[in-house]
Parts: sequence; C-alpha cells; structure tokens
Amino acid sequence: DFPSEKRGFVMAYARVAFAVLVLVALAGVSDASAARPVLLRQGRSEPATLRLRGGGVPFNPMTFVKKCLGQTTGPRIIIAGAPASGKGTQCEFITKQFGVVHISTGDALREQVREGTELGKMAEGYMSKGELVPDSVIIGIVKARLAKPDCRSKGWLLDGFPRTKGQAEAMVRAGIAADKCIFLQVPDSVLIERCEGRRTDPETGKIYHLKFNPPPDDAEVKKRLVHRSDDTKQAMVKRLEQYHKNVGSIRDYYKDISIDIDGVQDKQKVAEAVQKFIDS
Repeated sequence: DFPSEKRGFVMAYARVAFAVLVLVALAGVSDASAARPVLLRQGRSEPATLRLRGGGVPFNPMTFVKKCLGQTTGPRIIIAGAPASGKGTQCEFITKQFGVVHISTGDALREQVREGTELGKMAEGYMSKGELVPDSVIIGIVKARLAKPDCRSKGWLLDGFPRTKGQAEAMVRAGIAADKCIFLQVPDSVLIERCEGRRTDPETGKIYHLKFNPPPDDAEVKKRLVHRSDDTKQAMVKRLEQYHKNVGSIRDYYKDISIDIDGVQDKQKVAEAVQKFIDS
C-alpha cells in the first residue's frame, strides 16, 4: 500500500494525465486512427511522451500542462459591430466592469511601429507604399500584444477584430482563442444617422453627436470640431457594404460562443445585456 501522502500525489498526477489525454483526443484530429495516442517509453530517466499516429510530433503531458497554466486567466472577449454601432461605449464599460485590457488592432500596430519591432517595420513598409498590411502581419501584431503580462493576467477585449473568417481562422492557428463574442445589431438607417451627426474634436480625440451626445457649451471646442470624411453618408454606405459582406461568416464561425445584442436600445440596457452574457 502507498503511504497516504504518496497516494494523493499519484491520484493527482493520474487526474492530470487523464485530462491531457482528453484534450489531445479533442484537439481536432480528423482521422480517428490518428487520434489514438501511443505511449512511448524513452528510458527510466526520461519522462514518457505521447505521439499522435500520423502526426510524428512527440507530446509531453507535463509540458502541455505547464503551457496551459501560463495562458490567459481572465476573460477573452471579442466585440463586433458596424461603424457607429456603439462598440466604443461598450468597450469602455467592459474594461471598467471586468478589468480586461482593451485592444484595437490600430493601436497595437502603431505601438509596434513606434517600438521599432520586426513586425512594426514590416507593417510600416506596407503602409509607406500605400498598401494594406497583410493578415499574417496583423495576426502577429495581435498575438504579440495579447502575450504581454497585462493581457495574460487580466484578460483582453478585442475591438472589431477579426473582421473576416480568414482572420478568425488565422487567430486560432496562432493560438488566440476567445471565449465570448458580442455582436451589436443596429439597422443601417440608424447607423447612417449616427454617423452623419458625428463630430470629432481633433485636439482631444473625443467624438460627439449633434443630437444624441452634444458637445459642451464651449465656443472653442465647437469651433475646432470636424466632420470626418468617413462619417459622411456616401462613405458610410460603402463601409456598411464591406461590413455586411463579412459579418455573416464571422457570426457563423463564433456561433457557439456569441450573442446578438440590440444596439438601438439605451446604452445602459445594452451594457446590462453585455454584462449578463459575459457573466454567464
């Protein structure tokens, strides 16, 4: 018989090993025969490893467990919605309520460029030529940002990304997995009205709306407000066409972890629905 303290250790190790085997079986291997793990004994002084038939890659259970323990511990959230759907307002609420790190691809990209990283230099090379930055570079930039200590300890909120199914698939291949995805639903007519009334303060970056969120009664502020070119009706129609072209496939991709929330209702009611979903 094992002493009680050793028996407890053996049982704990057995539970971990069993959990690892289950995770391996669920890892998405399509061939049933390939999914059967084979235990290979390497030697008394070396740990046993698993090798997936057909995969050819040795797999150390304890290494896998250590890797999992190092992953993000907080919520991993994606929020999606058309321009002017209220993402910015809800991002502010989510970061304050849940303490997660708000990530926009634009901010992450500019940070890499500013720091002069290899990814930043690659992105800057494309932008200097007026070209779109490839998804492979964007995914690398997002992955680098999410790997930082604040995101790993607090969790993260990806704002408006991924925008296409291809980007969503690339995220998974890069090891970026969300556990909640929120879609804000607002009719196009309402979105266009919201954009046409938008005014931006270039000095502070704050965005106002002439009807729904008027600027302060300050002559200096009102004088410097601008109506951005991409907030005009003509530009908005094009942006909405692009959004609707891709959002269906994104919604299908995340259907098991997502929710549609009515973004027309009062922002407090939207926030309540968001909180209920994240807490669920």
